Amino acid sequence: MNSSARALGDSALNSARRERELRELGDGGVVDVLVIGGGVTGTGVALDAASRGLRTVLVEARDLAFGTSRWSSKLVHGGLRYLASGGVGIAHESAVERHILLTSTAPHLTRPIPQLVPLLPDIGAAQRMLVRAGFAAGDVLRRSAGTPASVLPRSRRAAAAEALRLAPTVRRAGLRGGLLAWDGQLVDDARLVVTLARTAAAYGASVLTRVRAEQVSGDSAVLHDALSGETLTVRARSVINATGVWADRLDPSIELRPSRGAHLVFDAAAFGGLTASLTVPIPGSTSRFVFAFPAAHGRVYLGLTDEDAPGPVPDEPEPTDAEIDFLLDTVNTVLREPLHRSDIRGRFAGLRPLLRTAEGSTADISREHAVLHSPGGPITIVGGKLTTYRKMAQDTVDAAVAHAGLTAGPCRTRRIPLTGAVSGAARDRLDAPPTLIERYGSQATAILALAQDDPDLATPVAPGIDVLRAEFAYSISHEGALDADDLLDRRTRIGLVAADRAAAAPAAAQMFR
Repeated sequence: MNSSARALGDSALNSARRERELRELGDGGVVDVLVIGGGVTGTGVALDAASRGLRTVLVEARDLAFGTSRWSSKLVHGGLRYLASGGVGIAHESAVERHILLTSTAPHLTRPIPQLVPLLPDIGAAQRMLVRAGFAAGDVLRRSAGTPASVLPRSRRAAAAEALRLAPTVRRAGLRGGLLAWDGQLVDDARLVVTLARTAAAYGASVLTRVRAEQVSGDSAVLHDALSGETLTVRARSVINATGVWADRLDPSIELRPSRGAHLVFDAAAFGGLTASLTVPIPGSTSRFVFAFPAAHGRVYLGLTDEDAPGPVPDEPEPTDAEIDFLLDTVNTVLREPLHRSDIRGRFAGLRPLLRTAEGSTADISREHAVLHSPGGPITIVGGKLTTYRKMAQDTVDAAVAHAGLTAGPCRTRRIPLTGAVSGAARDRLDAPPTLIERYGSQATAILALAQDDPDLATPVAPGIDVLRAEFAYSISHEGALDADDLLDRRTRIGLVAADRAAAAPAAAQMFR
């Protein structure tokens, strides 16, 4: 099947498709590309490979976005912080990839967000000049990436009244306005991963969750289906290790130095209707900030730390007490009323798969990605960042094509809109609630249709939670959710707040009865 025909395929992921594609895989034959890992990089690789006309299979031991890809800041950064350490290349690459996400591939899942640094007496003249210079450099990055000011406005000074409109809980005493710049924000990182997987499936890729790869080599793997207990051996012309912080388990020659980024979750009311990313410079640093920003489901996320995380890699990393104190202490320097631990509704942390380098802070390690290939082993992609997943995937598939001599077309992912992509007037014409459009783009009408056909599906999954039962149903029929945890923790992010998760759990369990 050629790549143009693949684009017309069905993007729906569900248990029936999974079973069918596992059976077909067990019938034998050699696939072109076997991708191991269902995070943003793995699903990006699967889309890139499948859209070039390659027979592609992706396997994930748990669920889509089970690992680091659901624990990010949910931002698409322009790479500004990397300029401070001389990383011009990664900064420009980040700005280019941000532009592609905002304007071409995922306009339905991304949006511009203002970034406000309040000018309070604690921020001295030198630091103020550094921030202003950094924002000016961000404008240069934006222009070099081709992003017009109509998408991301130019940085500027904000008056005190405007700063307080954007961030109402900022300290008023001594406030001299703020410095304002713009960046990109994702509605949700796990939703990006699911959408990438669906788009890859539309191009003919097999996306198989709950399938663990074992005995991995450069041209084969033994696959274990966690649901049936069955195993099968798959041969592939190229095997790609996209398992992130677990990459060294498949290729022991790789040395990683994971870095932990921690976040806290608050009710939006704790920040008084925050509509910007409240950005607080970290004392003593010229390139790092703590930021609080509005998020889905009436929440605000506060992050970000950058700490060494040696030792075994947990399935679900947790912020340390020291990180929690650091985040609270830093943001409280700009707030009228300090936040306390009792205000925290949830917390999460993610591990970045950084390559081990010379000793030093993980904050100073380059975020550039690397495509590695040990003799007889898989091609491994590590490093990088969520914003640059597409370029990481392109470089990885290029390496696979060159190494295995695959017949493939050129990379097309700069111009492939992800499932549901819609913007401008077409978005305005969608007859669906704004919350559904923000999460699903043009697919929002399909969810609304489910709710209209079945009154039970038109109700929230629990009182006070802005997720419809129809969204759970759609996640099962179209987004590959196989159990209640998939619904609560990845297709929606209800699970980030334990009390909300407990309230919605009965509705999630009921969907599988």
